[in-house]
Amino acid sequence: MAAATHRKSSSATTSGHRKTTRKYSPSAQKDVATEMKAMKSGKLKSGRSGKKVTNPKQAIAIGLSKARKEGKKVPSRSS
Repeated sequence: MAAATHRKSSSATTSGHRKTTRKYSPSAQKDVATEMKAMKSGKLKSGRSGKKVTNPKQAIAIGLSKARKEGKKVPSRSS
């Protein structure tokens, strides 16, 4: 008796993937990367107070904010 082998067809695996548009533009990603590098080197300062930024999430927020001001493709802020 031959053993039955179960294989997924190629169409079943590819049908689950959807093509979506990019949420962040590559230039906006570069802005965030430069802000992260500045934070890691200790040169990133926050807006009004001018205190040194040590939180990576804050560095990302600063990079996205700069990208929005320059008119790059970035989703709007969630409230």
